[in-house]
Amino acid sequence: MTDTSGPPFRADHVGSLLRPQGLLEARARFAAGEIDAAELRSVEDEAIADVVRLQGDVGLRTATDGEFRRASWHMDFIYAIGGISKVTGEDIVVHFKNADGTIDFTPAGLHVDGPLSIDEPIFAADFAYLQGQVGQTQTAKLTIPSPSMVHYRGGAAAIDPAVYPDEDAFWDALSAAYAQQVQGIAAQGCTYLQLDDTSLAYLNDPAQRAELAAQGRDAEHQHERYIRQINAALAGRPEGLTVTTHMCRGNFRSSWVAEGGYDFVAEALFGGLEVDGFFLEYDDARSGGFEPLRFVPPGKRVVLGLVTTKRPQLEDKDDLKRRIDEAARYVPLEQLALSPQCGFSSTVEGNALTRDEQIAKLALVVETAQEVWGY
Repeated sequence: MTDTSGPPFRADHVGSLLRPQGLLEARARFAAGEIDAAELRSVEDEAIADVVRLQGDVGLRTATDGEFRRASWHMDFIYAIGGISKVTGEDIVVHFKNADGTIDFTPAGLHVDGPLSIDEPIFAADFAYLQGQVGQTQTAKLTIPSPSMVHYRGGAAAIDPAVYPDEDAFWDALSAAYAQQVQGIAAQGCTYLQLDDTSLAYLNDPAQRAELAAQGRDAEHQHERYIRQINAALAGRPEGLTVTTHMCRGNFRSSWVAEGGYDFVAEALFGGLEVDGFFLEYDDARSGGFEPLRFVPPGKRVVLGLVTTKRPQLEDKDDLKRRIDEAARYVPLEQLALSPQCGFSSTVEGNALTRDEQIAKLALVVETAQEVWGY
């Protein structure tokens, strides 16, 4: 059976996939100076070709490159934006939680020290290779961090006032740069673009808002600014380009950051963000209920992330169907779809699953979607 509904598909996935051991070893050898960039890229090419086949074999219409060429889901992209510098010695510390305790993710800092621009699409060559690997029934999807993540990771303190004397000037430039990315990647033939954004989920957590308020940020209205700026980046996007956003509460080595449902941002987000679909994390009690979905307008798809990528245990298909039915109380069934709650490997380290367990999760998503929507 074929899903003809168009992206986001009834059975879909967020983007990142577990890096194979051979790729991890090649990355380590490259870091040690034992192989050059060309040899590393050759290993990446082979791994990506394999993972595209994997996605097709389980019945997915979506095909990503697993984010195999990146160290993390967002920072590789952000550091490639003109005017942004990677700052060593000023690491960003993000506290993650899991059942056993806490771990820290410490990416390098960033500094906006020049005019922001994206003159050539970031990941253009990487996406071109993916386009060359997809089968006839697959749609290549590019995942990139949303504009919000540039600000959420650094805030006003990361912006050189000599370049942008106020935040409005910064935001205008950032949205314009992202508009360049959107137009450029669409011109390359991209028809499915996803903006990944943890900030809009984090802001539902009172503890996260308190942390921002302590930094002098407008935590109660930050999400409204983010929504406006994403819309500005997408204004005038080409016909035929589907844009979705993915919002989770943190995903690093099977751990998370924030808690709470989507209630705080729901009305502004679902009613105001100009995207075609929302990938939402709904894999455990931390995610809250489906009630916020009542704000989703007609014509937009909600991809329910009911299958967890944080644990290897396989969900029960009947339980998934029951939860889909619960969500359908707030948004029509025809506007719903199914996916894992996040990627399997938001950073190069990956979550605590095996390749076979990952395949089983993806296959379960496809099988459940086929039985629910009958495509």
